[in-house]
Amino acid sequence: MLLQKKITFALAGLAMLGAAPAFAAGISHSLFMRGSIVGIDTTGPVVCVGKADGATVGQVLHVYRTKAVPGAGYKGAGPAYRRDLVGHVKIDHIFDDHFAHVSVADGTPAVHDIVELRRK
Repeated sequence: MLLQKKITFALAGLAMLGAAPAFAAGISHSLFMRGSIVGIDTTGPVVCVGKADGATVGQVLHVYRTKAVPGAGYKGAGPAYRRDLVGHVKIDHIFDDHFAHVSVADGTPAVHDIVELRRK
């Protein structure tokens, strides 16, 4: 009987540990939404943020560009990186679960830049 209880508690603990990453992902998606500018077509920039991410038309996303910082990395870990705010884009049309057309609100967004919406 005691062994059965130990096994039950062990399985319950493993189940909770397995659920932690899914729970954390849910929290992160509720606090912010992140993607990148994947290309530019005839209507303008396309971002990999869509319905599945909770995007809505009219949202304004911050645009960041990553840059390597020479000499700032740890020994053997490679260079360190920083994110620089380079502008904002506004979602004009969501055409897929994962993609949307945006227009440049300000700044100099480019392909491969990171787009991010921080929810309050």
